[in-house]
Amino acid sequence: MEDQEVPLEGGNATDGVVRVGSTVRKPWTPNTAAVFEFMEAVRADGVDVPATFGKDDQGRQVTEFIPGHLALHAPPLTLPQLTRAGALVRSIHDAAGDFTPSISLVEDVLLPAPDEELMCHNDLAPWNLILGERWVFIDWDGAGPSTRLWDLAYAAQAFTLSDVNEPPDKAAVRLAAFVHGYGADHDIRKQLPATMALRTKAMYDMLASSHLVSREPWGSMYSEGHGDHWNAATTFVESHQRHWAYALSHNDR
Repeated sequence: MEDQEVPLEGGNATDGVVRVGSTVRKPWTPNTAAVFEFMEAVRADGVDVPATFGKDDQGRQVTEFIPGHLALHAPPLTLPQLTRAGALVRSIHDAAGDFTPSISLVEDVLLPAPDEELMCHNDLAPWNLILGERWVFIDWDGAGPSTRLWDLAYAAQAFTLSDVNEPPDKAAVRLAAFVHGYGADHDIRKQLPATMALRTKAMYDMLASSHLVSREPWGSMYSEGHGDHWNAATTFVESHQRHWAYALSHNDR
């Protein structure tokens, strides 16, 4: 039936996410109105973003359901696919560059950037990229002020440097493909290795500190294995800075 609610799994930070027909329903938050405004501005600039439909009769936010599967559950993206993903991140940043919110954010961004340059998704990662006839980033709830570099560092690491068992020279080739798709300039390429290390460590530190003070859902995520993952990822990214720098400097086009 069109109005039947089907629970959607895969998210870590939000409970009560369901599919109803061609829409997704999830709890309305103090920032949802501002996030919807941001999404619609990016969508109006030509980027494929889930359409927003306001609130339902239960007060939940309503967005478009995007058919497909998560990149997280797909085979490793090929180099051309990584280039496509990097280009999609760039298109979001370019669309956001002209956006000035009329609605203030009420809640703080989970992992604040060192500076504020533009509104960003803040979680452009394989667990939020739907692959299908369309490639679309979902779960915009954490959107907020950030910088191109900080947001790109997170996305690049998540898409290419998450497998700590991959030889670093091979991971570096994947990183270069993603950043080439983004079209990063020389300055961003130069800063990216160190920024990826800082951004990855920031994620681990947030989970670890949340565990200590029982801040949910992040505290439980730390105990359930996310802490180990991000700790290992931090070590991996920090330990192979020369690989990342070499690959990015020799693919500076």
